[in-house]
Amino acid sequence: QLLFVESGGGLVQPGGSLRLSCAASGFTLDNYAIGWFRQAPGKEREGVSCISSGGGSLNYVDSVKGRFTISRDNAKNTVYLQMNSLKPEDTAVYYCAARFYGCAGWAPTPYKYWGQGTQVTVSS
Repeated sequence: QLLFVESGGGLVQPGGSLRLSCAASGFTLDNYAIGWFRQAPGKEREGVSCISSGGGSLNYVDSVKGRFTISRDNAKNTVYLQMNSLKPEDTAVYYCAARFYGCAGWAPTPYKYWGQGTQVTVSS
């Protein structure tokens, strides 16, 4: 069953921007660190960004530093990923996921709750 609903994906030209949203249902995000992952065809799922439960710790994989910004609004039970200066290599299905023990590491397995994903395509 889906516990997150991702939205905001779509087709954008290189250099463009998108904002992804991850809305939780059935539970509150307050006690969870939230990560964004992506998976391109034929490639392994990779971590992109993570935000701690209180928003005080932000983490980014090197390839998106300076371009992506993760944020959260616990009052709205939603986490966001602002993606700027998008590149074709950012094309993937993006997933949000929740873990209890913070943002240490990029392994997907500690993330116990996952959304269905939203497609991001960067192409001219």
